[in-house]
Amino acid sequence: MKKNTIATIILLLITATVSHAQTEMADTMRSNGKIYVVVTVLATIFAGIFAYLVYLDRKISKLEKEGRS
Repeated sequence: MKKNTIATIILLLITATVSHAQTEMADTMRSNGKIYVVVTVLATIFAGIFAYLVYLDRKISKLEKEGRS
């Protein structure tokens, strides 16, 4: 449990440092309108991952149900 807490704190510190450094890049992309392309691509990727996980869950549930019979 202690290792997870330490790892989480380190990850948060790294993320905060990196996000602060990349703020200028985000502002530039937002002013050019490219940030919306990035957000759309990320949303599409996450939607695809979510759909695939739902598909796998249904398939596994079906196999588990057939295994009980």
